[in-house]
Amino acid sequence: MPARPVSLPVLAAVAVTVLAWASAFIGIRAVGADLSPGALALGRLLVGTAVLALLSLGRGWVAPTRREWGLLAVCGVGWFAVYNVALNAAERHLDAGTTAMLVNIGPILIAVLAGVWLHEGFPRRLVAGLAVAFAGVLLIGAAGRGSGGDLVGVLLCLVAAVTYAVGVVAQKPVLRRLPPLQVTATACAIGAACCLPWAGALVSDLAAAPASSVLGTVYLGVVPTALAFSTWAYALARTEAGRLGVTTYLVPPLVVVLGWVLLDEVPPALAVAGGAVCLAGVALSRRRGPVRQPEPVLEAAAQR
Repeated sequence: MPARPVSLPVLAAVAVTVLAWASAFIGIRAVGADLSPGALALGRLLVGTAVLALLSLGRGWVAPTRREWGLLAVCGVGWFAVYNVALNAAERHLDAGTTAMLVNIGPILIAVLAGVWLHEGFPRRLVAGLAVAFAGVLLIGAAGRGSGGDLVGVLLCLVAAVTYAVGVVAQKPVLRRLPPLQVTATACAIGAACCLPWAGALVSDLAAAPASSVLGTVYLGVVPTALAFSTWAYALARTEAGRLGVTTYLVPPLVVVLGWVLLDEVPPALAVAGGAVCLAGVALSRRRGPVRQPEPVLEAAAQR
């Protein structure tokens, strides 16, 4: 699929999304000491659903088809519920920066799934950008090998990455007809409903948690959830899933910087170099060049 010009509002939406999601890794790491993974996911999604419901007032409702309800369910259960619980649990085993790096294999999965199921193809610049950016992620991972992470944390990150990728690819077709805000609010509400078994844990954890952790949970619900998922849906409705997914490679370098500023952790030189390579990969994938048709073999595979 030929790359379409990206408007300034879409670029702004991507910037807000990336910054907010980067801050989420720091927030989860801090709040996770006082709230269990399931309770934190439920608290975050309840706040996000409430904010999105308020933003949706007076905007009307476009009734989803049966197929769209199915895709919304995949997005809500996978990306909002399973992803959040797995991510929260992973950050109990790994530091925020390492978690962000591992979860960001997601864009590779998004590009592959979007190329096959959404018929977006495999533009050469996208593939090259993915390779360069992933090399940067590997550099950052090599810099953090001494952080003491374990296999459980790595596996939880892989679960989060897979559900993130599946959620994005399920969300994209729905956005062709339904408003982005409605899609986000519905998926968030579905995710919150899935996390209701942790309602008792949320009540007990919040009762014992300090005010900072309560406020942190509210922040995670308002900014990285309600705001960032809305700006993501807005951008996804206006560009290709694979091309947009690669921009989240900006998140790990930002998490490293935020950890440096907020947690007084000086990143290793190799991590800084890896962040620069990530940025180069994102820039390469976003570059506009001559229109190229998908490779015949890949195109045939996508049509199957």
